[in-house]
Amino acid sequence: MSAASGGDPATPYGGHTGLRVYGHPRVIAMAFLGFSAGLPLLLVGGTFTAWLQDMGVGLAAIGFLSWVGTAHSVKVLWAPFVDRLTLPGLGTLMGRRRSWMLLAQAVVGSALLGMALTDPAEHLGLVAVFAIAAGLGSATQDVAIDAYRVEAVDQHYQAAMAATYVLGYRIALLTAGAGALHLASLGDWGVAYGGMALLMGVGLLTTLIIREPTTSASGGTERQEARVAAYLARTGHQGLRRRTTAWLIGAVVCPFADFFRRFGLPVALLILLFVATFRISDLVMGVMANPFYLDLGFTKEQIANVAAAFGLAMTLLGAGVGGVLVSRLGLAPMLIATAVLAPLTNLTFSGLAALGPQLPGLVAAIVADNVTGGMSIAVFLAYLASLTNTAYTATQYALFSSLMTLPGQLLGGLTGVVAEQVGWIAFFGIAAAAGLPALLLALALLRVAHPDRAGTGRDVETPRQKR
Repeated sequence: MSAASGGDPATPYGGHTGLRVYGHPRVIAMAFLGFSAGLPLLLVGGTFTAWLQDMGVGLAAIGFLSWVGTAHSVKVLWAPFVDRLTLPGLGTLMGRRRSWMLLAQAVVGSALLGMALTDPAEHLGLVAVFAIAAGLGSATQDVAIDAYRVEAVDQHYQAAMAATYVLGYRIALLTAGAGALHLASLGDWGVAYGGMALLMGVGLLTTLIIREPTTSASGGTERQEARVAAYLARTGHQGLRRRTTAWLIGAVVCPFADFFRRFGLPVALLILLFVATFRISDLVMGVMANPFYLDLGFTKEQIANVAAAFGLAMTLLGAGVGGVLVSRLGLAPMLIATAVLAPLTNLTFSGLAALGPQLPGLVAAIVADNVTGGMSIAVFLAYLASLTNTAYTATQYALFSSLMTLPGQLLGGLTGVVAEQVGWIAFFGIAAAAGLPALLLALALLRVAHPDRAGTGRDVETPRQKR
């Protein structure tokens, strides 16, 4: 069965549809893997800086230690190793994806435990080493889990996999944020970080239970690697130099060459541009969300209860709906729908800015924005999965996921200046307009690289239905 087709060729989204997609064992397992992926993020981010501040660490040191989180932005640099390197012993026993997941989870858990047992006021350098280890382990775990998610099931399950992943991830963020703060207030920060280290056992146990996905390269991939072998045979390289050159070409060059080979240079560039612009509207708006609520006059309690807690529930609802609709309708209509709805709902915040600090208005804006935002995340992650070749899953997906957030993060740094200059009503109008390029690119892709067209996506054959 071709991974590009995602099922019966006559019915590309055949098999389980609707809510039944969430009954697949691997879809269920993604909730627990998502929890494991999300848990470390705040523990080396916002929660970590709160701990350092509480312990009297200077602001300059806190600022420097915030760089620990950049590991997630540069994970594409070592994704080729996760993609192609089989860990000695553990890889043979468990398979490449599961062994990397298990190693990364063990590193994160051990690093969090080390942080729990170390006083940053007395041994800040050691805490920094543990935090760096946790950040690197967390980013590596993300690479391995993303690769597993893409390879484990057929394409019509991908949005459901993304939705359950988002469910676990968001619950983990709540646990590592509010949960860790509550534990710290009841006991101390050592208790909080020790508890979080124990919760990494959720990921370890899940990794031990699930089965390694099986994949097989297509003819196109085999021909590409045969050309690499032929090239090496013509060179004068021998021994270690030849083996190293072969590995580097296969791990670093081939994933990118494969992507451009499958789609062609013009279409591949169009796809990358679409990936880079799809979430700009949401990311730009999100930077200024909390300052907007406070500036408008909402209390911290209202923001926590409505924007954070209720907003989380709406995001999860949207992700679940997105998974169901992709399984019924396919990727293409849902990509267009979310490319329209996600930016358009930013205008509800323009309405809220005109209305003032009215709680019903905040609730309405959060429902509209977070439901469509959750849908767009599930749909877009499924689309990214459709672009990858499972011969190079980790490297290609790391490239796409980094590209997905980087432009929005860079533009986010300018949002405060824009908001000050134009005011809140116009600012959210600009944020909505920032989604227009993604919509135009999505419409263009329907003509040249239709997401649901057999043969457009992954150039790989993957027997996936083993549970």
